[in-house]
Amino acid sequence: MFLIYGANGYTGELIAREGVRRGLKPILAGRSAEKLAPLAKELGLESRAFPLDKPQLDGVDAVLHCAGPFVHTSAPMVRACIGAGAHYLDITGEIPVFESIMAMNDDAARAGVTLIPGVGFDVVPTDCLGAMLAARLPGATELELAFYSPGAEISRGTLKTMIESIGDGGAIRRDGKIIRVPPAYDAKEIPFSIGPRMAMTIPWGDVSTSFHTTGIPNIRVYTAASPKSIKRMRRLRPFFPLLAIKPIKRLLQTFANRRTGPDEERRTSGRTYLWGRVSNGKREVTMTMTTPEGYAFTVISALRAVEQLLASPKRPGAFTPAKFFGPEFVTTLPGVELT
Repeated sequence: MFLIYGANGYTGELIAREGVRRGLKPILAGRSAEKLAPLAKELGLESRAFPLDKPQLDGVDAVLHCAGPFVHTSAPMVRACIGAGAHYLDITGEIPVFESIMAMNDDAARAGVTLIPGVGFDVVPTDCLGAMLAARLPGATELELAFYSPGAEISRGTLKTMIESIGDGGAIRRDGKIIRVPPAYDAKEIPFSIGPRMAMTIPWGDVSTSFHTTGIPNIRVYTAASPKSIKRMRRLRPFFPLLAIKPIKRLLQTFANRRTGPDEERRTSGRTYLWGRVSNGKREVTMTMTTPEGYAFTVISALRAVEQLLASPKRPGAFTPAKFFGPEFVTTLPGVELT
């Protein structure tokens, strides 16, 4: 039996509804009984309301954690899972969260618990793409990943997570270490499968996870952006530290609360295009991938991850998605195409 924490959030609810459609019976959980009750009643599911410092995980085999910003919520839930002997999965994309969970490998192993952060769009497609590229060029020293989501919309939770780390700037991995860099630190043209697009570096989760998956020491992740947007981002660099000031951050979070997320039509019709490149300084290999829209992908990927984890022989410790399920995991999901 598994529990979805944050089931009343945008993505948590999508996962709960799809789980029921597949015949699963997850426990719905979150902080507010009032918000959980209508959804639990509609879907005919058990619900549990509890704060993270007072977890109720009795009888739970695994937790799919969907309540962000994960930089605040993941650590107490991971500790609760280790204490209860329940496996932990989440849909984070935050570098500090990945790093902190990987550092808990020994604690998880001693408890017989498996920890797998990032089982959604952050970071399954890019993590698996990076792993497939690394297998095609052993000894690679550089990895570049990029994605393009035309007309993408984001949910309230995603925006609040972005606001939480907005003052930190960008990030790349250089010689095995995560280095903080200015926003839009690097920009280049990416040959996506649907045509070339300009893109800029962002602090995507693979700056953490791809290193743990592949061992490649130099990693950059790009998102497609217009030349105008890249120039604007660079002009605004001096002001980003101001956004980390608490009153300003609170104001931005209030704005984020007004958002919902992409509607069903957008989730059904949207596509995301990915590109990856590895190099050893003498030779390079590139690949492209196409997936469903990000939130639609997260729903199917997270549920498949939970099902496979619970059906797998016990492998305690902390893993990236590609490290636990294998690089080909992404290709088993509907709507994914490789070039």
